[in-house]
Amino acid sequence: MTTVAEQRYAGVLRLDGKRALITGAGKGIGADIARAFAAAGADLVLSGRDDAELTRSGRALSDEFGVDVRSAAVDLADHDGPAALTRMASEAFGGLDILVNNAGISLPESVVDTTPENFDATIAVNLRAPALLAAQIGALMVEQGTGGSIVTVASAAALAPLPEHYAYCASKAGLVMATKVLARELGPHGIRANSVCPTVVLTQMGQRVWGEEAKAAPMLARIPLGRFAVPHEVSDAVVWLCSDAASMVNGADIAIDGGYTMG
Repeated sequence: MTTVAEQRYAGVLRLDGKRALITGAGKGIGADIARAFAAAGADLVLSGRDDAELTRSGRALSDEFGVDVRSAAVDLADHDGPAALTRMASEAFGGLDILVNNAGISLPESVVDTTPENFDATIAVNLRAPALLAAQIGALMVEQGTGGSIVTVASAAALAPLPEHYAYCASKAGLVMATKVLARELGPHGIRANSVCPTVVLTQMGQRVWGEEAKAAPMLARIPLGRFAVPHEVSDAVVWLCSDAASMVNGADIAIDGGYTMG
């Protein structure tokens, strides 16, 4: 006979019936989060700039997990990108329960070599777009009156300085604080907002950038676990934050960094 506790834990990390928007979902961490959400039973709106890539990914997830997957190709760097995506995503399922703000860019350069163009581009994609998208999706969730969850994929670079990432660190630190304001203002409506802050994640791009032993060694030396993260370690945390298992977690910034930000 199944006990009450067994029934509870069997479904506590499920997202059945939830409608989720995931940005930057075409590749890397975003694609892994999308797969984790589909496996947990959520219906998805996948956002990115490559419509063909999103359509292929969505079809594969739908075939494998039996969930409803839509795509919304939007360039969030565009001035009206967040508003356009809010409209497209909300119309896909008649509302949203979850937003995962994952899209971002990195244009490494030292402080003394920082260009206005790269600085502005980084702030536009990493801070302005996700902050405005969260505000607009948050307003939609308030209007729905059924609560919700907003998760920001920030970075360990939001919590500890990273050389040659001046604009990136500033953008991600700003996004963590913006998420805390969301948590403060939207919490009374049953809407939770949290951030995850990963160290280097070994996606295909991560492998290209950090695969060289000489470049990786100084960074690895600062991580007590002695390794970089893999995508599912981020995705698992995001699923947990959006599930009932994290129903009292609000305004947190969770480091997924092997201890890097301890100093």
